[in-house]
Amino acid sequence: MFKVFTTSWALLLGMLFLMVGNGVQGTLLGIRGAIEGFSTYQMSIVMSAYFAGFLLGSRVAPELIRRVGHVRVFAALGSMISAVLVLYAAIPDWVAWTVLRVLIGFCFSGVYVTAESWLNNTASNENRGQALSLYMIVQMLGIILAQAMINFADPAGFLLFIVPSVLVSLAFAPILLSVSPAPTFGTTRSMSIRELYDVSPLGVVGIFLMGGVFAAMFGMTAVWGSEAGLSILEISVFTGAIYFGGLVFQYPIGWMSDRFDRRRLVVVVALIGSLGGAMAVFFDLNFTGLVVVALIIGGISNPLYSLLVAYTNDYLEADQMAAASGGLLFVNGVGAILGPLVIGWLMSVIGPSGYFLFIILLTTMLAIYAIWRMSQRAHTPDAGPYAAVSPVVSAATVDAVYTELTEQQAETD
Repeated sequence: MFKVFTTSWALLLGMLFLMVGNGVQGTLLGIRGAIEGFSTYQMSIVMSAYFAGFLLGSRVAPELIRRVGHVRVFAALGSMISAVLVLYAAIPDWVAWTVLRVLIGFCFSGVYVTAESWLNNTASNENRGQALSLYMIVQMLGIILAQAMINFADPAGFLLFIVPSVLVSLAFAPILLSVSPAPTFGTTRSMSIRELYDVSPLGVVGIFLMGGVFAAMFGMTAVWGSEAGLSILEISVFTGAIYFGGLVFQYPIGWMSDRFDRRRLVVVVALIGSLGGAMAVFFDLNFTGLVVVALIIGGISNPLYSLLVAYTNDYLEADQMAAASGGLLFVNGVGAILGPLVIGWLMSVIGPSGYFLFIILLTTMLAIYAIWRMSQRAHTPDAGPYAAVSPVVSAATVDAVYTELTEQQAETD
């Protein structure tokens, strides 16, 4: 892994800055929205808009890259991200924020496609798995560091909007000055959702449900924290615990995934997430208890996403994997768009506990559906290997994950 770091440090450093900038704006808007007096449902629309823009960007950005090249797209989208981060504070209006969130989601999607294409291009067949693992770790660390930054200035001021803007601008320097040449960018073939569902119903339904869970954590945690009366420090610690849990539990669950029936593991892990959410709903927890809940729901969410990707891969032919990656990202994106809207409605009806109730409902639905699918299809004994992947990625990384899984599977045959 050290060799991978020495050849890709510039890209990884740039992605770390990008994730810090993105992580700060996600949490900061939830806190600032409460200060500005925006309602919970208004903020749910704002938060949902990011995922709508991200989904749009995943479709449009590849075509832009093919037309004008990686460097121009990267520079243009990066400039818009920096501008949007400053405009949040300059235009404290929830409708304007919604438009800006669509724009910044679109831009981050394109930036991820570009940066991840570069990272994949620097990796060889021998170290691609290590490069992907290191990239996922950098992603998590960036978001965790972002939560610490929230405490360094007043969220009612401008500084916390300016610093992420500067970090995002600095992120492009190591990436654009990297000695690695710009990679060629292939076209991801399409695969209808119906075809993908026919191949793996549990994979499609599970990825859709996990899109909602992930959107809850990435988009609505700070909104929930403000509604629940948590301090800025407590909100940042709670949010950081979610991603720390995902970082810690990704690989133990992955280890079990390669040794047990993945559907049974989906059931167990999803139910653990449901129990974690139930602790917050039915017990009057102090802040330490809430952090434990954050570790649990964070510890199951990213691993569950990776687990469902690996399970879907078990039923795909090698020539279907690239097309399937785009389909899974689309399904996940639709779930992510709907997630904040449903949470916002629940919280407006029953209060802050609606945040955890939503997570309980989705993870319980996933467990029940997985149990039902086990009665419809026999266990697949020759399952392929598991690889860590996050919902905060573009098709470039998901395609690389599938390539890595295919190569590992071929080596074991």
